[in-house]
Amino acid sequence: MSSTIRITFWLLDMALVLVQGYYFQYFFGSFLEPRGKERFTGLWAAVSYGVARKGLNCLWPSKYTGILMLGKELVLLLLLVVLVLCFYRAFRGITLFLTAAFQAILDISVYTGVILLDKPVNLAFALWEWLGRRGTLALTPGWNAAMDLTTVGIQALRVALVLVLMGLALGRIVTDFGEKDVPTGRAELQFILLPALAGLVLCILLRVIMITVEEDIPVLLYQKYPPLALLLPAILLLSLLSILQGVRARRELLNLGREKNSRMLLEKQVEEMQTHMREQERLYSDRKNIRHDMKNILSVIGSLAEQENPRESRELQEYLGALGQTMEELELPFHTGNQVVDALLSRKFREAQEILPGLELDVQRLILPSTVRVRSYDLGILLGNALDNAFAACVKLRCQEPEAELFIRLISFQRGELLFLRVENSFDGRVIRKPGAEFPATDKQERELHGIGMPNMKRIAESYQGAVDWSARDGVFILAVMLKNPSSDEDGQE
Repeated sequence: MSSTIRITFWLLDMALVLVQGYYFQYFFGSFLEPRGKERFTGLWAAVSYGVARKGLNCLWPSKYTGILMLGKELVLLLLLVVLVLCFYRAFRGITLFLTAAFQAILDISVYTGVILLDKPVNLAFALWEWLGRRGTLALTPGWNAAMDLTTVGIQALRVALVLVLMGLALGRIVTDFGEKDVPTGRAELQFILLPALAGLVLCILLRVIMITVEEDIPVLLYQKYPPLALLLPAILLLSLLSILQGVRARRELLNLGREKNSRMLLEKQVEEMQTHMREQERLYSDRKNIRHDMKNILSVIGSLAEQENPRESRELQEYLGALGQTMEELELPFHTGNQVVDALLSRKFREAQEILPGLELDVQRLILPSTVRVRSYDLGILLGNALDNAFAACVKLRCQEPEAELFIRLISFQRGELLFLRVENSFDGRVIRKPGAEFPATDKQERELHGIGMPNMKRIAESYQGAVDWSARDGVFILAVMLKNPSSDEDGQE
């Protein structure tokens, strides 16, 4: 092998380990918190991984003895663990999966690239030899250069195939894993760890038995048994797919659990709202009747009082006036045009005042006339979730800035057959956003049980051919809901 080819092979090998170092910092950095500044931690982690791998290859060249191959594989795995612990806060259960998956994917990519290209390599060189024997190409410097170029090209293709396969697999895991800051339970960890360990053990087995020595000549296992040239890549790719599918299945199971919790919460909210509606309608009717009767009674008593002693009459009139004022206070403080919404606002406001004295709740522009045919309990769930989120944001702001102004404004308006609801509230200006997430993430504990209010609102809005949107600026969080207001005919058909 010429010195040019040796240098080229060395450069390709350096490129291979350096890109693998980049994959190392990308993969582990996507899940684990760096120990230093994120930018420099990633850079040093990538360089350190590449140098460590290259140094180990120089100090421990590949040998044909199975025990030595096994020993090198275990040292590589130990080196990976040490680098992870040095650069990341890795004392978490998920680190076991990340380490096993990274090493398994690396080995699977290498073995797949080597085995799949072995046959084309042999065919290419056989073609050059055949052309040389036929006299088509003489043994000239040009023919030798063509052979060298073929050798380098195939090695570059092999390196490219390994890196592409490895990059696609690691990127898919990062994408499909979902919310990485949600703690991974023991059952979930076992579910994704077992395929990774199986792939890792498979690659260790191949490293031990891949090369045999016959009459002092190394022979590859799939060269001795040609069907393995197809079976081994198939097994390796199936193992890789099982790792990827395990991660994807975990995310789908989490989504199903979240969806189940969301539906259960929605059903509970609907049930509570229906019960609350019936109770409020009864109370409202009783209050209205009592108020009507009491007005008549007070009117009669007032007439009789005018016929008595003037001084006593004046005192009685004052007492009756105070009693009348008390009767007026039996009315709900909010008048939106919807009894259920009025009752909901009253209850929520009383609850909020207990923990947030001084909170301004402005509902002057929340008007729901009889032309609004959206079901009352749907309005209650929409406004109830919005108010809960707004109150939580105000509580957080009060804890951080005791003197900050706290307000919640509710607005509604109609445009044709569309009904718009808008909720504005003060907040601390910090919004937790996850890549690809439609709504802000919750910062509450037990996140699997929280952060589903807005998705429930979206589900209700979509049932009215509407949508939910949000924005945040200058310390004000704005939630907007659009609903199609059903016509009386549509409402009757339902």
